[in-house]
Amino acid sequence: MNILIAEYTVSHDPTLAPEGRAMLDVLTNSFTKIGYAVYCPEERKDFSEEIARLGKICDEGIVIAPDHLLARFTKNLEDVTRNIGCNSFSIAVCANKRRTGQILQSHGIDVPKEVSSGKRIVKQISGCGAVGVRLTDGPAGDGEFGQEYIDGDHFSMSLVGGRVVGEVCLYYTGEGPLLLALNKQDIRFNSDGTVVYLGGKTPVDHPRKQEMYDCARKALEVLGCQGYVGIDMVVTPDRIVVVDVNPRPTTSIIGIAACMEEEIAQVLLDASYGKSPASVHLSGQASYTSEGQVTYDRS
Repeated sequence: MNILIAEYTVSHDPTLAPEGRAMLDVLTNSFTKIGYAVYCPEERKDFSEEIARLGKICDEGIVIAPDHLLARFTKNLEDVTRNIGCNSFSIAVCANKRRTGQILQSHGIDVPKEVSSGKRIVKQISGCGAVGVRLTDGPAGDGEFGQEYIDGDHFSMSLVGGRVVGEVCLYYTGEGPLLLALNKQDIRFNSDGTVVYLGGKTPVDHPRKQEMYDCARKALEVLGCQGYVGIDMVVTPDRIVVVDVNPRPTTSIIGIAACMEEEIAQVLLDASYGKSPASVHLSGQASYTSEGQVTYDRS
């Protein structure tokens, strides 16, 4: 069996390439362990053309790319092979951070309020992670918008959603998404207000973990996401706020894979065929950086 893992940043975005390389290596190693031959786009070649070329010889595929590019490249993949990640339509919705917030809010999910003045978080409407995000009272630029600043603890919840669209009659089970892990994010604010993502640790526990899962599950299902999805949250004593939905593998996957008994490749494949396990088994704790380094603690 052949699989295409199309990771964009390794050869097209030097700023994000270390994170991309770490995710690519984890998935490549995992799929190789379960007997797959892994194909990746060649560097310095047109990414869309490489997806079209390699997808034709692969049985399945998955794309990892910045949010504003992910839907287009995923549609390229869907045209030539079977996608085991999120569908391109839901990705396109999630790429618009403003629209995503409006949809989630309309379904009773707490999201940051949009504000246009005062000290606030300013981010790109179609941004990727913490890139360009800042705490400021200055004006938002073209393609940006402002949200209230919430002083709380930063977490992400890594889920794997089952098949929602595409082959729905064959593989849709109606079961909720699989919880891989709750992750604590290391988010810092520079003196100029810019937000920096440094990595995190996984798995972690929290007294409100079930509430956080319920919130993340609802967000995933409202947006129709499937495959690996990372839900970013800020948690305060009285709020669980969804600040971002990432319909793709995120950096936390490198820490989770270090702790998980199951192969992440098998989990993703099984979910795409409606065969998600009821749970996964994690032992120890891993700390990971945005540069892709992982430190595993067995204790």
